[in-house]
Amino acid sequence: MTTVRLRPVKSAPEYDAALARIEALMEIEGRSEAETDELEVLAALVEIYEDAEFPMSVPSPIEAIKFRMEQLEMSQSDLVPVLGSRPKVSEILNGKRPLTLKMIRALHEHLHIPAELLIKEGRALPEKPLIDVDKFPIREIAKRGWISATNAADRAEEVLHGLIQCAGGRNALPQALLRQGGARENAKTDVHALQAWCLHVLCQARQMGLEGRYQDGSITPELLREIARLSQFEAGPKLAKEKLAQYGIALVVAAHLPKTYLDGAALRTCDGVPVVGMTLRYDRIDNFWFCLLHELAHLGRHFSVDADAFIDDLQLRDRDHAVDDDREREADEWAQEALIPQADWTTHPARSAPSVANVVSLARAVGVSPVIVAGRIRHERKNYRLLSKFMGSNQVRPLLMEGAQ
Repeated sequence: MTTVRLRPVKSAPEYDAALARIEALMEIEGRSEAETDELEVLAALVEIYEDAEFPMSVPSPIEAIKFRMEQLEMSQSDLVPVLGSRPKVSEILNGKRPLTLKMIRALHEHLHIPAELLIKEGRALPEKPLIDVDKFPIREIAKRGWISATNAADRAEEVLHGLIQCAGGRNALPQALLRQGGARENAKTDVHALQAWCLHVLCQARQMGLEGRYQDGSITPELLREIARLSQFEAGPKLAKEKLAQYGIALVVAAHLPKTYLDGAALRTCDGVPVVGMTLRYDRIDNFWFCLLHELAHLGRHFSVDADAFIDDLQLRDRDHAVDDDREREADEWAQEALIPQADWTTHPARSAPSVANVVSLARAVGVSPVIVAGRIRHERKNYRLLSKFMGSNQVRPLLMEGAQ
């Protein structure tokens, strides 16, 4: 019997010769140890050649589904509980509708089809989001243009996955936002809408071209005072955004979602960029400046590498302060001191005699907009008809329209 020299099989003639030798070896009864070794080595060489020259084609997702249906003797109607509806099943099996991640998970879990056969290019199935996809306000954020609106509801998990990636990945959302309840978070808050808003804000922040790079310790009472003085200018909110960008701090304005009862938030991106998110749900100058400085105070006074988010409904300032988080009171103190130093507030006649002249006098003395002084007087007296001539609405949003859908 002719012996085939053992070497890699690289051509069709060598492949044919190897197959012939394997067949001959298999017919030998009582093969010697050397012949058995030769058979095993040849079989391995042939397998390597076949893998390279005759690769098995991977079935398409539709072929994989149909094959599994045949194995389980399933009809199209049997797929309805898995894929959602009879029309969806028909469209998918006819190649007219792509599989969504939700459908792929269902097929994998219920029919045990390998996920890599159902995902384009054989990629791995992404980890399931920590957020409840079914309760996430996909339609609302699509309507606002925060995500692509094309079939957004059908592609809910893909859309959410894309938003999470834009925000910085699976761990981008602070743990506090994966549960409900916070020091100044309204008890009626829809936590899923809050998560959506925060993800959008973090996504926008990461796409901003900030002029500076943030250095820990940069947010001080002195910086807050400097920011507060910008309220004297009509374009003050825009100037504040630009000033913060120089320090590597992102200011993002995005309108609140239904049932979020939200004024502002202090966050950090996964890249360590401090972020002030604001909704401007009460678009008045005094509200804007107090909220901005309150959130900056959180970033400067309470954040560390492991700090959570601060979510603020500033209307809760008027509740019993005994239930307030100490950090919220501290942020209030920094914000108030930056806007109107306590020494000036307690000694100036504007506090006890809030005339127009006294309001303007105090504002000039401390270097802020008269609206700031009027707003504090109205808040402390709980009289929101007082000094109404100073108040206005829709004054900030036009200056910060970008990202304020």
